[in-house]
Amino acid sequence: MRGWLPTGGGLRDEDWARRHRLLTMLLASTVPGLTVFGAARGGLDADWLVTVLLVLPCVVGAVLLPARRLPSIAVAAGFTVACAGFVAMSDGLTESHFSFFVAVAALALYRDWAPFGAFLVSTTLHHAVFGTLVSEHTYDHRSAELHPFTWALLHGLAVLLAAAFQVVAWRLTEAEERRAEDNLAESRAQLSVAFDETPVPMAMLAPDGRLLRTNSAYRSWLGLPAELPPGFGVADLPMTAVDPAEAGVFEALTQATDPVTFTTAYRRHDDGSIMHVEVHSNGLRDRNGKLRLVFVHCMDVTRQQEHEAALRRQVRQDSLTGLLSRAAFEVDLFAMLSADAAPASVLYLDVDRFKTINDGSGHSAGDDVLRALADRVTRTVPAGSLVARLGGDEFVVALPGPQETGVRVGRAVLAALAEPLPVAGAQLQIALSIGLAVAHGPRQAEQAVLAADTAMYAAKRAGGNRLELFNDDMRVAVQQRITAESRLRQALDGRREATLPVWFQPIVSPATGLIVGAEALVRMWTMEGELLAPGHFIAAAEETGLVVPLGEHVLAQALRHLHRWRDELGYVSVNVSPRQLSEPGFVPMLAGLLAASGLDDPARLVLEITETALLSNSVDLQDRLHALKALGVRIALDDFGTGYSSLTWLQSVPADIVKLDRSFVAGLAGDPRKASIISAVLWLARSLGMSVVAEGVEDIADWDALRTADCPAIQGYYFSRPLTPDDMHTMLVRPRELSLEAA
Repeated sequence: MRGWLPTGGGLRDEDWARRHRLLTMLLASTVPGLTVFGAARGGLDADWLVTVLLVLPCVVGAVLLPARRLPSIAVAAGFTVACAGFVAMSDGLTESHFSFFVAVAALALYRDWAPFGAFLVSTTLHHAVFGTLVSEHTYDHRSAELHPFTWALLHGLAVLLAAAFQVVAWRLTEAEERRAEDNLAESRAQLSVAFDETPVPMAMLAPDGRLLRTNSAYRSWLGLPAELPPGFGVADLPMTAVDPAEAGVFEALTQATDPVTFTTAYRRHDDGSIMHVEVHSNGLRDRNGKLRLVFVHCMDVTRQQEHEAALRRQVRQDSLTGLLSRAAFEVDLFAMLSADAAPASVLYLDVDRFKTINDGSGHSAGDDVLRALADRVTRTVPAGSLVARLGGDEFVVALPGPQETGVRVGRAVLAALAEPLPVAGAQLQIALSIGLAVAHGPRQAEQAVLAADTAMYAAKRAGGNRLELFNDDMRVAVQQRITAESRLRQALDGRREATLPVWFQPIVSPATGLIVGAEALVRMWTMEGELLAPGHFIAAAEETGLVVPLGEHVLAQALRHLHRWRDELGYVSVNVSPRQLSEPGFVPMLAGLLAASGLDDPARLVLEITETALLSNSVDLQDRLHALKALGVRIALDDFGTGYSSLTWLQSVPADIVKLDRSFVAGLAGDPRKASIISAVLWLARSLGMSVVAEGVEDIADWDALRTADCPAIQGYYFSRPLTPDDMHTMLVRPRELSLEAA
């Protein structure tokens, strides 16, 4: 039975006080209510007076008595007296007994057995005692006067039944509250696990900045004790914002209506280090919008910030010298020209014969030279100048001021390098070629760098170790280079087979006049319908790197026609630029083209590599060339004889063909010295197992001289100019011997 009854006394203090205050006010209101009722019934009699005199002490007791039960019992007693007095003043009117049912429901608000039980007992006694002694004032009918105990029992039973339903409601409410408390306790336990055990530092803050709750990760992160002292708040945390403007971040959080995320740098008080903290904040508000607490979780993103800063430095700084990178220089130069209407001087610097330093002393020594040079230049130019390394041994300086300022600074740099550079414990003398151009406004930034580069090359051609100013003649060359680059990009973006057609110049045997091979030569159709030879755009292709996709296109076309002419043509040679050879993906790309072409013999493809390319290229070409040979293709040394170490290349490069430069062929018949040189080269090539192709044959006398010298193959306008693929095909299917008359 006890399990079915409510426990009682479960109200929180503030809830009980609110209900007691309401019931006390209701009890006190019965005094004026009974007074009005008595006056309306014909006068305030003894029943009224006794009732009021008994109710008032109960009201006083309800206000003054301590704890919970005595005040609540006083209210219950007061209601009993008020109800009994109301019945007596109404001469036992049946409807007046309804007040007891109202009082039962009211006292059930206490959810406590003491006032509730006291009222039930006193109500039952009232009906039994007063119903017997003064039945005329308790019941208004004759039956009750004759059988007071029976009616007292009936009235008491009715009150008990009404009270029983209040008890049931009370019991059900307690059960529901218990389930709610259990659910709340489970939710709180889950929250505690999620909050306290998570490795992410989290805290709950009061609107005034006090720390209401923190998890172990938060305390461990900031070195806080497990139990924080009372009143510990944000201002007591052992860290300070690095930027004073961010010191009032918490105030901004309390005013935010939406979740907030921000990153701030703080200085720790324990070791003085800087840490970057990413804070995610969310304010919890009541239904009226009043902020109750601020929930934050923090992430120490110091390493991430340092990594991002390092990446930014890598983007802005040259890794070798610490100077500005090319990208950072372009941005800063644009900003310099945008901030000031005055012009800026741009100096383009390049180390003379730097490859000799690398080859003679090694790449580490070359790196030391570049670092020492960067330091010397930085200390020589005025403060506020932009100094960048563009790559390799090329540097650029930009400073505010007209051309005269640039000339003065350029000469100062040359003078500073008159003294040797300290490199690896030694003194190394170097020289620079410097080009100078002036930019007026941010739109000329890129053009000024390009112009200074052009002037630098002019300084190199003039012998180096000097300063050259960009002039109108150079401007024409620059404009031509820009135009060539633009045309080439348009051609590469179009249908390349149409915009960049590949023509073929026959290579013939002077002994038979038969075509033994051909050289693939690219042409370019412009948007204006003009057909351009390679000399108009190859230089721009090399400088911009567009030669890489251009060269791949030429190789693909050459292989396609080799497959087409598999029964008519022995081989096709294709020029390969230094930029192409330096690409790590060149060999895999060529392997893919060979596999896709269906070519039966890879030796039918000859790659022409210039001797000057071998001299100037900074990558280690030996492995690259051997990798090409492993694909089965052949290698030709183009422009042989124009460099100073031709014989060295003959023995060190895995070449199959030597192409004699046209400078040795032109006028061969009338120059015995050239004839002797060519005879020697032919003998040397045969002894090394190589073939020879003589370029630039333009008259019959040179043809005859080469045939007499037993040169295996020739190439030149005397036999044929470069031909379109269709014209080349016509020539191949109608083989003929070359004769003087045909020429």
